[in-house]
Amino acid sequence: MRARGSGEAAPRRRDAAVKAAPQQRTDAAVKAAPQQRTDAAVKAAPQQRTDAAVKAALDGVRARCAVEERRARDPVSFVHRYTDPADQELVALIAASLAFGNVKALHAKIGEALDRLGPEIALTADDARAVSARLRGFRHRIYRDRDLVGLIVGARRVQRASGSLGAAFAAELSRTGDLRQALGAWVRAIRRAGGLDRRPDDRGAAHILPDPEKGSAAKRLMLLLRWMIRPADGVDLGLWPVPPSALLIPVDTHIEKLGYNIGLTDRRGATWKTAEEITAALRGFDPADPVKYDFALCHLGMLQQCPSRRDPVRCQGCGVKPVCRHWDE
Repeated sequence: MRARGSGEAAPRRRDAAVKAAPQQRTDAAVKAAPQQRTDAAVKAAPQQRTDAAVKAALDGVRARCAVEERRARDPVSFVHRYTDPADQELVALIAASLAFGNVKALHAKIGEALDRLGPEIALTADDARAVSARLRGFRHRIYRDRDLVGLIVGARRVQRASGSLGAAFAAELSRTGDLRQALGAWVRAIRRAGGLDRRPDDRGAAHILPDPEKGSAAKRLMLLLRWMIRPADGVDLGLWPVPPSALLIPVDTHIEKLGYNIGLTDRRGATWKTAEEITAALRGFDPADPVKYDFALCHLGMLQQCPSRRDPVRCQGCGVKPVCRHWDE
């Protein structure tokens, strides 16, 4: 009977608890809510303010960029001289592949290569012997004529086999679902078709179309993809059937330094991981087109010669100075 009595008392305690709980929860919520909201606001506000300030700075840099003037000094300017998509693809590959080193020198060498090949690049590239004859004696830094010949002939063969270089890349991306793997497969196809893979110990042959799966930021390849994939806006051409959301920002010394200075990444060095981190941060501002800031930012970096510390002279007038870690004091 004692056990039964204890059992009968329990429901009354539960009833009391059930009746009391809603009011207790409500009272607790009313008392706690303001503090919880305040704590959440305090925690969120700095990041929200920082993100808003960075986006405003980036949008300002992009809006103020003298696009036509800067495009004339950019390797993409060569692509805009052509109207046939097949020519544009090949010219873009040549220009991006030669785009390293001194700006004046690389522009001269891109121009020289294109002048040698003539106005109809794709038609010329159908004849490997003609390409070799036209480029005989060509040199640019570590590249020799046979490196550029292999690049052009291989690209043209892949272009003809797939209908376009863009179609070949899009097929690899659809197959793998991964940008890096797709780009690696696309690169290997061109290298095989042009015979570059038959010279594995040749530095020029290896560098002119590098393997993106080795860990570097693959800046020149990312530059090519940006030109070909981003919507036509006076700089990029929007020729390839790939969404801009798939892109990674081309990371050179300017973008690496700017990305670090404004907190888009804490990494140092032009690596694939750095490109991923900077792009992930930019995706928070525009998920559909994260690398739209690249052209303006890169040219800002070149103009400002962005330093790694506070420099009142070199930082004067910089559009991202308000959100730069060196001035955030």
